Parts: sequence; structure tokens; C-alpha cells
Amino acid sequence: MRCLLVYAHPEPTSFTHALMERARDILRAAGHDCELSDLYADSFNAVAGRHDFTSVDNPDRLSLQGEQARAAAVAAVSDDLRREQQRLSRADLVIFLFPLWWGGPPAILKGWFDRVLAFGFAYREGTRFETGLFRGKRAMVCATTGGTAHRFTDGGTYGSIRQVLWPLEHCVLDYLGLDRLDPFIAYAAPRVDDAGRQAYLDAWDRHLRLVLRDGQASGGV
Repeated sequence: MRCLLVYAHPEPTSFTHALMERARDILRAAGHDCELSDLYADSFNAVAGRHDFTSVDNPDRLSLQGEQARAAAVAAVSDDLRREQQRLSRADLVIFLFPLWWGGPPAILKGWFDRVLAFGFAYREGTRFETGLFRGKRAMVCATTGGTAHRFTDGGTYGSIRQVLWPLEHCVLDYLGLDRLDPFIAYAAPRVDDAGRQAYLDAWDRHLRLVLRDGQASGGV
């Protein structure tokens, strides 16, 4: 199996980084190919624009979706987007690893969605959800939060974690036709002690091994 880790955290000593390293170790030890898109380390540009294309159809007015469609048809995407699109195309399993900031992923990961998941490559007319172009591939979220687990419940401050993740999981992963696996959430990661972080890593280990063994995982939220 080919796996892609899309990792978005600026600090290499973060707990999110530790979760990424554990995932990479488990996948490789199990004999799977594992690629890493380390967005901050790669200085990935989160801003879409004319630089996404090596040539454009209309130099006077930018229609981003129109230029994306043209670029996909004539192979006119920039080098960084070609690299990320090729990684995504190769992957059977994609894991997005990030801290939850202001109710969503860091801006650099949102920019990855905006630029990499381009019209003509990731979706076209009539290819959404059940007819998405990425049917047969699997994807999941692995996220850390500052808030406690209780805060991410129906009666909590922020609402349920499923509600918080809905824009990403439903409007991106489901939209593309990906087979969405249960997320893994490390709640209040900055507040737990070493034993708590080790317990999270052990739980993440079990979560991933269930995915590799059964194709699904549960109990991660």
C-alpha cells in the first residue's frame, strides 16, 4: 500500500510531529510505502494565483477554476502542485495531521486544499461524493486540540468534534469520493503530562494498526 502523510505544524518538537513520526514508523515497519508532505518545512505556498500555472489562457482576468481546468488538460501546473498532485495520485491512504486552530486546520493546509485539489485534477462536473474521482482511496484526520474532550461534545463549548470537522471531512474528503476513516483526536495535547502523551501515542498506534488490519478504525474520537 502507498500512503501519504500531509503534515501541517511549524514546530518539529510538537506533539503533532510526534504523531506524524509514529505513523510513518508504523506504516514503514508494516512494509508500506510512505511519502511525507511536510508543508511548513517545504515552505508550501498557501496562496492560490497565477503562479499555480506555467501558462494561462487569459492573462487579463484570472478565473481560477477555468485556469485549473486548462492546466490539468495541457499539463501546465507549477512544479510544487505537480509534485503534490502526483503524491496524492499515488496514495492509497492519505492521513492529514495538524493542530486544530480556530476551529479548523492551519491556513497552510487550507491552502494545500485550495491549490492542490484543483478543478480538472481532483474534481470535475458530475464527479462529487459518490461519483468522486478518488473512490477507492482512503483518508483520515489525525488532529491535536488545545481544548479538552468535554469541550468537543454536543453539550460542550465548541460542539461535537464531528461538527467541528464537518467542513473538512464532508466538504473535502467525502466530496472527492474518498473512503473516510474515523479520525484520531489527541485532546488537550499541550496540557497532558508525559504519561498522557504516551497513552495518546499508544492509542494512535492501535488506531493505525486496525486500519492496516481491517481497513477501518474506531474509538479515535
